[in-house]
Amino acid sequence: MGNNKIKHFVIENQIEELSSLAEKIDDLAEEWEFSPGLAMNLNLVIEEAVSNIIFYAFKDKQKHDIEITVSLENKRLNIKITDDGIPFNPLTQEQPDINLPTEERPVGGLGIFLISQIMDEMKYDRNKNENILTLTKSI
Repeated sequence: MGNNKIKHFVIENQIEELSSLAEKIDDLAEEWEFSPGLAMNLNLVIEEAVSNIIFYAFKDKQKHDIEITVSLENKRLNIKITDDGIPFNPLTQEQPDINLPTEERPVGGLGIFLISQIMDEMKYDRNKNENILTLTKSI
């Protein structure tokens, strides 16, 4: 198997799914022997990215699958998140004004900023009818 590890999760576009996803990520972090700080950041990043998708990518009330693939190769952690929602590139959304007091900030929007602080690279692709967000970090 070498140093390559990969885990695949599928959740529905329901906000309630986030807590079970968080547990799965915690299990993965334990299994792959991540430090508590990295485990926390991994969970934070995935929760932010996935909640963004749940809130913004679907215009209908149907159930949609959101796929999350976490892989580790040569000390590079990759998170790939795929959904079949409307074209939605979170990287082009307006960055929040972090100087505003919390109560004046728009809801959301902090997610991508947070992710960009934690991860080394963020990439968005639209392929066929899918949004693909790829987040990379050297660990």
